[in-house]
Amino acid sequence: MEIRIGVRNTNRELIFESNLAASKIEADVASALESGAKQIKLVDDKGRVFLIPADALAYIEIGAEETRRVGFIA
Repeated sequence: MEIRIGVRNTNRELIFESNLAASKIEADVASALESGAKQIKLVDDKGRVFLIPADALAYIEIGAEETRRVGFIA
């Protein structure tokens, strides 16, 4: 699924794909914010780690989970 992260005072979004479930990402972000963590750690589908400063976080958009497509693409 696609994840879009907005950071304050920047024009660009951080966009990446993740294999984690939407509920897991939401729970991780919520627990980091509630605990007062300085950074939010997320991992993409290639294993890259993203550390986002919690105080600079503007928003996180979690895309809908896609079902695996079967067949040929024309």
